[in-house]
Amino acid sequence: MKSKKNKKIMVARLSVISNSLLIAMKLIVGIISGSVSILSEAIHSSMDLVAAIIAFFAVRISDTPPDSKHPYGHGKIENISGVIEGILILIAAVIIIVESVKKLLGGHSLPQAVGIGALVMVVSGIVNIIVSRRLYKVARETGSLALEADALHLKTDVYTSLGVAAGLAVIYFTGIEWLDPVIAILVALFIVKESYNLIARAFSPLLDTSWSEQEVEELEKHLNSMDVNFHDLRTRVAGNYRFVDVHIELPANESVGNAHSYCDSIEEKLKDIYANLTVTIHVEPT
Repeated sequence: MKSKKNKKIMVARLSVISNSLLIAMKLIVGIISGSVSILSEAIHSSMDLVAAIIAFFAVRISDTPPDSKHPYGHGKIENISGVIEGILILIAAVIIIVESVKKLLGGHSLPQAVGIGALVMVVSGIVNIIVSRRLYKVARETGSLALEADALHLKTDVYTSLGVAAGLAVIYFTGIEWLDPVIAILVALFIVKESYNLIARAFSPLLDTSWSEQEVEELEKHLNSMDVNFHDLRTRVAGNYRFVDVHIELPANESVGNAHSYCDSIEEKLKDIYANLTVTIHVEPT
């Protein structure tokens, strides 16, 4: 059975390969047709490729064991990766909007080979649906934010590719030339929204944000099921690593050995429930 690290690396590599092939297709057809909406998709996919490469290296680094300089591991590299990827997507959107406005103001002509362009967009959408689902699956299994961010990129590419395909079909049947740059601008605005959501999600854990309210409630239920008297529960996330800090109460006359064994049992039970978990327990006498 493949380890989680190998799964992450393999699916990240798949994303790099698929993005590279799609960029080549879109650039060739975009240049031949002169369609700014297809070229905007090529730019979008180029940023996706850069993001996929960043994710590939991020997942390799994030699973590196703790060392003297990073005693809490390297998990936050995935959050940094997510922020960078979000910024790259935002830059791509700005480039698309600028080029599309220039096209609108400077005059526009009907794109050539519209049918082939629409077909390439549909193929791109189908490929990205397959790859993004695989990325999401492995991201959920491993808790990888970098892979989740990469999957989000491809998900946006699915919507934008199919949107461009539909727009090209309308242009083909109506001959309305200005639709091409307008479609490109709509694609870019959608990308801006998705990039904002990604940056917000990736940046938040860099400030040692706690687990979600639902996750904390679930954790408290697990502790209560163990009959643990606890307070001052704190949680945080770093990439695919989770941390719990909690104070528990034990009788004042309890021996150090028994207290240690009790804490170890709590820690092991929680680690059986949560992957990549580090638990810090402070014992207080009652």
